[in-house]
Amino acid sequence: MAKVVSNRPLWRLGWQRLRQRPLQYVLCVVGIALGVAMMVSIDLANGSAQRAFGLSTDAITGKATHRVVAVSPMGVEEAVYTKLKRQVGQVKSAPVVEGYVKVPELGNQPMRLVGVDVFAEAPFRSYFADATSTKSAEPQTNGNGFIEFLTQPNTVVLPKNTAAEYGVSLGETISVDLAGQIQPVQVVGIVEPGDQLNRRALSNFVFADIATAQELLDEVGRLNEIDLIVDNEVDLVRVKGLLPQGVVVETAESQKNAVQQMTAAFELNLTALSLLALVVGMFLIYNTVTFSVIQRRSMFGVLRCLGVTQGQIFILILAEAGIFSVVGSLIGIALGVVLGRSIVGLITQTINDFYFVVNVRQISLSNFTLVKGMVVGISSALIASAVPAWEAMRTAPSMILQRSSLENKVLALLPKLVLVWMGLTAGGIALLRWSSGGLVASFTGLFAVLLGAALLVPPLAAGLMQIVGPLGGQTIGVLGKLAPRDILRSLSRTSVAIAALMVSVSVIIGVSVMVGSFRGTVVSWLDQTLQADIYVSPPTTTANRVLGKVDPAIVEDLRHFPGVAKAVTYNDAEVQVIDYNKSVKLISADGDVSRGERPYRWIRPDLKPDPWDALDRGEGAIISEALYLREGTEEPKTVTLQTPKGNQTFPVIAVFYDYSSDRGTVILDDDLYKQFWKDDRIASLGLFAESGVDVDDLVQQIKTTFNERQSLSVQSNVNLRQGSLEIFDRTFAITDALRLLAVVVAFIGVLSTLMSLQLEKQREIGILRSTGMTPNQLTSLTLLETGLMGLMAGVFAMPLGYGLAWILIYVINVRSFGWTLNMVLKGQYFWQALVVSVCAALLAGIYPALRLGKMNVSEAIRGE
Repeated sequence: MAKVVSNRPLWRLGWQRLRQRPLQYVLCVVGIALGVAMMVSIDLANGSAQRAFGLSTDAITGKATHRVVAVSPMGVEEAVYTKLKRQVGQVKSAPVVEGYVKVPELGNQPMRLVGVDVFAEAPFRSYFADATSTKSAEPQTNGNGFIEFLTQPNTVVLPKNTAAEYGVSLGETISVDLAGQIQPVQVVGIVEPGDQLNRRALSNFVFADIATAQELLDEVGRLNEIDLIVDNEVDLVRVKGLLPQGVVVETAESQKNAVQQMTAAFELNLTALSLLALVVGMFLIYNTVTFSVIQRRSMFGVLRCLGVTQGQIFILILAEAGIFSVVGSLIGIALGVVLGRSIVGLITQTINDFYFVVNVRQISLSNFTLVKGMVVGISSALIASAVPAWEAMRTAPSMILQRSSLENKVLALLPKLVLVWMGLTAGGIALLRWSSGGLVASFTGLFAVLLGAALLVPPLAAGLMQIVGPLGGQTIGVLGKLAPRDILRSLSRTSVAIAALMVSVSVIIGVSVMVGSFRGTVVSWLDQTLQADIYVSPPTTTANRVLGKVDPAIVEDLRHFPGVAKAVTYNDAEVQVIDYNKSVKLISADGDVSRGERPYRWIRPDLKPDPWDALDRGEGAIISEALYLREGTEEPKTVTLQTPKGNQTFPVIAVFYDYSSDRGTVILDDDLYKQFWKDDRIASLGLFAESGVDVDDLVQQIKTTFNERQSLSVQSNVNLRQGSLEIFDRTFAITDALRLLAVVVAFIGVLSTLMSLQLEKQREIGILRSTGMTPNQLTSLTLLETGLMGLMAGVFAMPLGYGLAWILIYVINVRSFGWTLNMVLKGQYFWQALVVSVCAALLAGIYPALRLGKMNVSEAIRGE
């Protein structure tokens, strides 16, 4: 029996290998780093937005355990707070009024204006315990420095960091812009919390006395919420018993939980797209480790004959993979932090447009995200390395010493790979059809289909090269015959590079078709829905949602404005749908801005073709398909909403297509809304111009007429549609980076393949050179091989890309956002992807081709 060799010499051999072939491992490290970087950057950007919102919410919540809120957007009557103070005085309570404003002197960013009662604040929040006021430069305590804050109107307090950042001093006057109405206020205090976390949380806050905030936010006599610290269940029951109808008690955590549920699908989609880059990187890792094993097969054969065990070979290969995976993951984390700072603005803007207002000043480094990046990077490398390591361990020494052993095994595996492809594809389709499995099952099914397609590449490439070889010999000559033969003889390596490039190109096709179909659907929807000539709303802190209200007097004047034939008014609010236990967008309307052209998925048969008259009569509600499609349910016959007068059930008279909200939308007649919600405010208007009136001139007249009363956003139909499409393009901007990244990783994979093949075929190439093949012919042969690989990857990617697009449009999108899209297929999506595939492969072949021209023929012949 041969003596077992110690591990130390094996580690020295591994180190020697690394020194001899550094470029190969560098490429692999880059592949891991890029995949990890994209995943980490998206995680950090998403997490930073959530954390910024969570911090600001915590800053308001403080030590509160519960909060009293109204179902109506009109808020809680002040009398409720007075009643609680008098009858359950043992329960600590504090009133809060808040809203979002813009302050030009503070960067014109969305700021959270919060009105507080300083005397009730101490048990909840300690921000005013240490502060500086205009009366004294020294810190004051217990609110004594805030005499002006309490006694003078239109005074505010700023966080110290915010004031310093924008150079605002005590006593200075700044402007508060609420829905286009400007109000000057004086800064009479500076507040600085004692810990860094709260300093960050307050960076976008403006504090005012509660009376001042009520006046600024037009909430006189009303509160947004009442914070409570409830120590026992008995007190909680007493509080609930004192509340009027339409006012409820929630836990302090409920708002954050609702926000997390709101954006869960958005975050999961971004994470899944980022993982595609890592999947392509795994092909690269597999390639690198396989090449490393193949290039050292003679050495492994000798080592096995000298007594090295199977386990030692396996551990050596995995240890090498583990080392460069650690290095790649560390680099990826560092790069991810840099990328995160770049894309956080894109993600934050999308969240502002569709979900909630948040102002992210900097990314938050999460230990969990960094650790996850390391774990995923290392795990993916070890998983990808396990297959070639297992193969090297299980192969007998006599077979390892045979150069063709692995290629023969690969050829023998081709029929089995077809069977595995069929199994994975069937399993993936089953997961995609599992409607109750949710998004995780959908993405698992998607990745199963992608992996199955990758395993089908070797059989397809082998069959195609057997056909192309003779044809190439007849049309091109000897090079045309050699190139397909070389690809076929090194199928274990070339097929992996082709598969990696194919997956990358299929992602380009699939995402391009999905985004193009989405955009085409939205354009058609906008053309049908936006039929009014002019749209008027307050300027808002987000691009896709109206947070303020139009002055009622201006609404009335616009109805009779010269040149306006008709005005349609809208109001919106948040409403809880009892059927699905989620908050959705509620719209009250006094008319149809689409002139009956709004696209519907379903209309009650007796109301076709236009259900709007029935809505106007108060016969029921019109809901968007996103309300129930994301829940995986059928079209509901009724919808139950939480109203200030209790839960009310409305018949569903129609279901409409809506792409402005993925949470769902409910439309009610304005009279019905006023009856239950007691809110007659107007958020926006659609104006129809009289015949012959120039719309652009009318827009300018409206702006000029009402500018001094309220700064309004007045947009023509064309400008509004253009702005909507800009929001759409901005939302999907990050997918361009993901597609580019996948191609870069695949490009590295092809380059790594070619470099390794050159090393392995060094003696063969030397013989070809010594028998008369010129450097130019060798260059042509290399580029022909890479061109064939790129062409195959592009051709194979076309059906896979179509399948990926179908899954994204009809499965992932529906379960993520509840939107029905019309697939739009354009030839450019496919031929452009084919060009990218071929060009990426050819570019990857340039450097290896140049190296061939400089090779030493005599050394190459002696090399083996």
